[in-house]
Amino acid sequence: MDKKSFYITTTLPYVNAPLHMGHALELVRADTVARYKKLTGYDVYFNTGTDEHGMKIYEKAKEKGVPVQKFIDDGFETFKEQLHMFGVSDEIHFVRTTDPHHEASAQEFWSRVEKNGYIYKKNYEAKYCVSCESEKTDSELNEKGECVLHPGKTVELIKEENYFFKLSAFGEKLLEFYERNPKFIVPDFRFNEMKAFVNNGLQDFSISRLKSKMPWGIEVPGDSNHVMYVWFDALVNYLSTLGWPNQLENFEKYWMHGTPTQYCGKDNTRFQGVIWQAMLMAAGVSNSYQIVVDGFITASGGEKMSKSLGNVVDPREIVNEYGTDTLRYFLLREVSSFEDSPFTVERFKDAYNAGLANGLGNLSSRILTLSEKYLDCFDSKKEFIPVPQIPEFMDNFKIQNAVSAIWNLIDVLDKYIQETQAFKIIKTDEKLGKELIKEYVARLFDIAKSLEPFLPVTAEKLQELILKNKKPESPLFLRKE
Repeated sequence: MDKKSFYITTTLPYVNAPLHMGHALELVRADTVARYKKLTGYDVYFNTGTDEHGMKIYEKAKEKGVPVQKFIDDGFETFKEQLHMFGVSDEIHFVRTTDPHHEASAQEFWSRVEKNGYIYKKNYEAKYCVSCESEKTDSELNEKGECVLHPGKTVELIKEENYFFKLSAFGEKLLEFYERNPKFIVPDFRFNEMKAFVNNGLQDFSISRLKSKMPWGIEVPGDSNHVMYVWFDALVNYLSTLGWPNQLENFEKYWMHGTPTQYCGKDNTRFQGVIWQAMLMAAGVSNSYQIVVDGFITASGGEKMSKSLGNVVDPREIVNEYGTDTLRYFLLREVSSFEDSPFTVERFKDAYNAGLANGLGNLSSRILTLSEKYLDCFDSKKEFIPVPQIPEFMDNFKIQNAVSAIWNLIDVLDKYIQETQAFKIIKTDEKLGKELIKEYVARLFDIAKSLEPFLPVTAEKLQELILKNKKPESPLFLRKE
C-alpha cells in the first residue's frame, strides 16, 4: 500500500545575513512536523531554501565589494551550516531562486498568468521598503516616514513603468476559497485577519522592476528591460522545487495529491495566504492546502529584537554554548505555538535548568544508574506506548502542547519514583525492586521514543543508553549557574 504524501515548506530567507531567532523557530517547527509525519507513516517532502534575488541582495553585495554570485553562494553555504546547527533533518530538499530550473519555472509561471489576462503594464509611483522588498502604504510607515518593521531605513520613492498583477480580480474568488476551506490558515485569528484584509478590497501591485535600476533578478519573459519583483519570483519556489512545470511526478504526488503546507511568520501571512493563493488561481494551479503562522520572537517585555537596541540573541551562540537540542527545546516548548513570545538569555537558562538539566537529564541519570546496577538488560522488544494527546496536538500544529505533554510524563514518572522508591525496596525485596526499576526504564524508553521528532539527538542518545543498559558518563544536560 502506497504511503500518504505530505509536503511541507518554509519561507525562503534572504542570503544577505545569517539566520535570526525567528528563522530558527520556523525551521525547527517545520522540521519537527516533517519528522513527526514521517514517523507516523507519511511519504514526506520537506522543502526550504534561499531567496537570492532583489535589491536587498544586490545592495549588500555592492556594500561588501564582492560579486553578487559569490555573495549569494557564500550565503547559501552559511544557510546550510545553520540548518545543521538547528538539527534540521538531512532528508530535506533545497531550492535556490538563482537555480536555472527555478528561474525557468518562474518565467513559465509568469507567462501563464499573463496569458490568462492577469498581468498588465502601467506607469506608477510607490513607496518601497528595500528591507521588506515590498511596497508600503502611509499606514505602514511611522511618523518619520520609515517602515514600521525597519525603523531607521529610508523608504524609496519609485517612479517608473512596471508590470502589475491584477490582485483586485481575486477578492470574491479568495473569499469563496476560504469558505470552502475553513482551516486553511492556522491559527483562526490569523485567518480572520486575512479575511478582513480581502474584504477591505484588494489592490493591484507591481511585479517588476526596471533592469537598468535593479539588474539582479529574473528577466521578464518577452521584455528584457524588466526583471521580476523578488516576491513574485520567490513564491514560485514552492512549485519549482517539485519539478514544475516539466517534471511533474513530484508535483502530482506532493502538491496535487498531498497536503502542501507552508510555515511562515506573521509578517508573511499576507503574501502566503492572499497574494500567493491569487497567483496560483491566476496561473491555473491548485491552491495550497494549509498555511501555518508563527508569532514573533521578541525581546524582554515584547520589544522588537533589533541590533540597534542591542537585544538580539544569536541562535548560533546559543547552540555553541548549550547544544542543538537545547535550542530546539526552548523554541518548541517555551515559545507559544502561535502568539509572540520573548527570548532572553535569562529566560532561556531558567527553562534549560528546569526542563532539561533538573528535569529530563536528572530523571534519566537516576533511572539508568539503577538499571545498570540491578538489571541485566532492557527488553528491546517492548511495545512502544505513545503519548495519547500528541496526534491531535501535532495535527493542529500545537507543538508547544505536544512537547508539554511529554514533559508532563516526565514529571509524573519523577513523582512515581519518589512514591515507589525502588532504590530502597530492592534492598529488602529484590524481585519487587527489580520490577519497579524495569517499569521506570520502560516508561523512560517511551519518553525517549516520543522525543524523536522534537529533540532527535537526545532521543537517539537516550535510547542507545537504555538499550545498552548504561548510565550516562556525563550529564545529558549539565546545569548552568
